[in-house]
Amino acid sequence: MQFNLKKQNIIQLSLTIAIILLICFISSFVYHRFDLTSEKRYTLSPESKEVLKNLDDVVFIKIYLDGDMPIGFKKLQNSIKDLLDEFRVVSKDNLQYEFINPSEKTDKDAREKVYEDLYNKGLQPTNVQVKDKNGANTQQILFPGAIVNYKSLQMPINFLKNNQSLTAEENLNNSLQGLEYELINCIKSLSAKKIQKVAFLEGDGELDQYQVADITRELANYYQVDRGSINAINCLDSYRAVIVANPQKAFSEYEKFVLDQYLMKGGKLLWLVNPVHVSMDSLSLGSSLAFVNSLNLDDQLFRYGVRINPNLIQDMQCNTIPVNTALVGEQPKWTPSPWLYFPILSPPDNNPISRNLNMLKSEFPSTIDTVGDDPAVRKTCLLMSSPYSKTISAPCLVRLSEITDKHNPYEFNKPNLTIGVLLEGKFQSAFKNRPLNNILHNQSVTVKPVSVPTRMIVISDGSMIRNDVRMSAQGPLISPLGYDKYTRQTFGNKEFILNAVNYLTDESGLMKLRSRQIKLRLLDRQAILQDRLKWQLINTLAPVLLVMAFGVFSFWWRRRKYTRF
Repeated sequence: MQFNLKKQNIIQLSLTIAIILLICFISSFVYHRFDLTSEKRYTLSPESKEVLKNLDDVVFIKIYLDGDMPIGFKKLQNSIKDLLDEFRVVSKDNLQYEFINPSEKTDKDAREKVYEDLYNKGLQPTNVQVKDKNGANTQQILFPGAIVNYKSLQMPINFLKNNQSLTAEENLNNSLQGLEYELINCIKSLSAKKIQKVAFLEGDGELDQYQVADITRELANYYQVDRGSINAINCLDSYRAVIVANPQKAFSEYEKFVLDQYLMKGGKLLWLVNPVHVSMDSLSLGSSLAFVNSLNLDDQLFRYGVRINPNLIQDMQCNTIPVNTALVGEQPKWTPSPWLYFPILSPPDNNPISRNLNMLKSEFPSTIDTVGDDPAVRKTCLLMSSPYSKTISAPCLVRLSEITDKHNPYEFNKPNLTIGVLLEGKFQSAFKNRPLNNILHNQSVTVKPVSVPTRMIVISDGSMIRNDVRMSAQGPLISPLGYDKYTRQTFGNKEFILNAVNYLTDESGLMKLRSRQIKLRLLDRQAILQDRLKWQLINTLAPVLLVMAFGVFSFWWRRRKYTRF
């Protein structure tokens, strides 16, 4: 009897070991991760998996985020590593990565050379305060970004979102939310077998190549970017999106027809239009007449569902400009002063284009109304003024001395005025049922009356895409888009325009990743300060007391059990 029991125990032990070995063997071939988070933060989207599965060569990513860092950046580093590990599994090892400390060189000159090289490649540095071994605060330069290499191509990625209106924890959380999109969008662009094309329109006084040089450079990472005027009926058909950047002259009916039929065929349009013109050269001398800039686009945009009004927005939430406040005959004294005509816009979080962006700067924007009740066109507000704004109808006189005027806050009673609109759906042609003989010069062209499902974005501020240009002996010096030379702040204009173009051309649904939300679960600082001692005692003494209680109970139970008789 005792022999059979021993044999049975040996068989059970052998079966248990065999099952464990079998499970380990199967798990080496089958990978699965259980994501128990409510927002599924560790689950890759189908769009990401599709991009990774189609890689035909190795993607190598160098992440310059290593070494001694604040805890927030350590968290960002761990999140990047976890995400890249998921990428490696799906891509079947067609993705490799390495974490690099850009500050590891002890020689100062060598270290600064590394910094300069990373900056020239497109990585943005950030200064943080860290405590050394002695407890003193020191400044440290970090490059929270990566260089993605695929075959002979490379592209930079900056992970850190820096919205000045948010706390450091919220900015870090926004950075974590955008990791998957930033990485996948970059990998998709590098591995694409066919490069999409976008075009800047010329011929009607639009911004020149230098004034849009920075966004052109950024778009060139994802698209083939061309410039040109309308010279044929089908000249735009090969482009996924066309950008109309701050035109100054009226469009001809022929140009309008070409743009209209391009839209009807499924083309995407990004309009950046100023209906009111203000001369900055005249304004620098004291005043400028703001007059209506007739572009001959009102009827066409109205047919699509929007109307840009001939007015100017004044906003209490505005940028500053330097003004000479010195008395006559004294040395100039330049003082930053609020300029109500330059609103600072807070992008809403309800759309993947504007989500998690820094604030945008604008110059002399106008209001936009959505018109018509066409159910086939969905309209979404992308940009709006603050709750403290008002409008001034054009023509009007804009005076620099308005800076010193005392403004009544109760006059700014028109909140959230629309400045940018996204339109999606099937549009009605602006040339439907219209005679075209005079427009097309007797060319036999069939008018497409209704578009296929497509998109367009209308923004009532042409300066939103313009970067500053300064001429020098070495040639034009291009400032980054969104950089304000007076306040030395960088606004989110570049990211907004890039997101807008990516959204217009996106057919795979990849932009939906920007709508992903990760809940920010922060500790209650007030509760920590009030109940600090209580929680310290609970965390330090409670585990020890539980172990001691369990030991006493076990001793008592064993003594009671074995000394009963």
